Amino acid sequence: MNESEERTGIIPRSAPRAATAGTEEEEPPGKPKRHPLWRTVPDHKWNDWRWQSQNAIRSVRQLRDLLTFSPEELEAIGELEAHYKLAIPPYYFSLIDPKDTKDPIRLQSVTSPLEMRNESGYELDDPLEEDKDMPVPGLTHRYPDRALLVTTHVCTMYCRFCTRKRATMVRGGWDAISRDDERMVEYIRDHSEIRDVIVSGGDPLTLPVGKLKFFLDNLADIPHVDVIRIGTRVPVTLPQKLYDQELIDLLADAGKVWIQTHFNHPREITPEAASVCKALLCAGMPVNNHTVLLKGVNDDLETMRCLMRALLRIKVRPYYLFHCDPVTGAGHFRTSVWKGLEIVEGLRGHLSGLGIPTYVVDSPHGGGKIPLMPNYLVSASDDAVVLRNYEGMLVRYQAEDKPNTAKATSTRGVSSLLQGTQSVLMPQGSERMARRRRTLAVLKHEEPVPKNGNGLHPDKIEQAPRPKRVRAPKPRVEPAPQILAVGT
Repeated sequence: MNESEERTGIIPRSAPRAATAGTEEEEPPGKPKRHPLWRTVPDHKWNDWRWQSQNAIRSVRQLRDLLTFSPEELEAIGELEAHYKLAIPPYYFSLIDPKDTKDPIRLQSVTSPLEMRNESGYELDDPLEEDKDMPVPGLTHRYPDRALLVTTHVCTMYCRFCTRKRATMVRGGWDAISRDDERMVEYIRDHSEIRDVIVSGGDPLTLPVGKLKFFLDNLADIPHVDVIRIGTRVPVTLPQKLYDQELIDLLADAGKVWIQTHFNHPREITPEAASVCKALLCAGMPVNNHTVLLKGVNDDLETMRCLMRALLRIKVRPYYLFHCDPVTGAGHFRTSVWKGLEIVEGLRGHLSGLGIPTYVVDSPHGGGKIPLMPNYLVSASDDAVVLRNYEGMLVRYQAEDKPNTAKATSTRGVSSLLQGTQSVLMPQGSERMARRRRTLAVLKHEEPVPKNGNGLHPDKIEQAPRPKRVRAPKPRVEPAPQILAVGT
């Protein structure tokens, strides 16, 4: 077993990352060792996506020899085989901690008896009503300037919470370009308002090269199409597919391609995943990430912070945080909306704005993505608004350059901010204010580090005392020793 196979990277849920001085550990997760079943597989096979696909776990019979299940669980997931596909490449399966029945990678990929429940009665086969917004088979046209193409029913790994289970349940398929494929391209060509096309599925990177080239070439040749988004989980579940430079060149040659990938947990960001994301970036394609908020997988602040920081380290921009859709069999993954807002509250201000995704609910009845966020607008008047920052500081913000129209009234609190008698209400115990006080104390009692040529920090010139002028003592001049001539 080589060195890369020995790196575990497995972080048990019962033992979260160690934190130092209030910040999470910054080291990226490593690649887990291979499952013992594949430990002797030669590297040239392990790194071949075809071998990975051919040896994917596809049945309960295989699962029961690799993971621990109760007899009741085996019976339940056996019944579910006919309802939704199972496929887990050896690479992605090896990310699972086999000793943890609640492992976040296992929850995403392994069939669970919980998929048989629908306690709310709210779960639907097509919760977003994509099929109702299909003017031609396979193409959803919901937003004025965007269209989504379902180009295949095949995925490298079938996520247990997938919104399009109804599409991926199709068995078989044609490698040849179909009349429906041509109709989708023709529709986009005939509708000049469409500027952005999402090529999805299934996973479009599972398409035969000729069919993928058909979509890329034809869409890239349409003048009014500015962006072609490839929605894929290949960098996460089967990065070996992108070891093929010809595939990366095919994507890059279209000139309009953006990659939309789907990391849900920090342990999915392995060196292999990082390397293929780098290859896509180096080929000129921006890479954005969709994360789905999943109970038991990433529904805690520490995990989500680790994930977003890990994405930034590999230069993948966190784009959306999706609330899990009410799709059939996925109810056990769904959190409250308040949990999502709680997590976003813990990201804002504690993480670079580059790393904060937009939290959205994809609404029923085809309403599309509706962004949700904590309430940062506290109050408003004709003159100003009161805004809240991540610390809880309330500030008056006057957007327009005009005199205050409010009649002077004795008042306090938020009302005083609207009246203009105060400009800020600072929460007690602010670390930032304490840091300012320490800085001011240093400036008052010690010689400051020169910042603007006169030895004072520019923000502290008025507060800082004028340094006293101290005259240096005159050096004492010793009389020169008398030198006598030799022999006198």
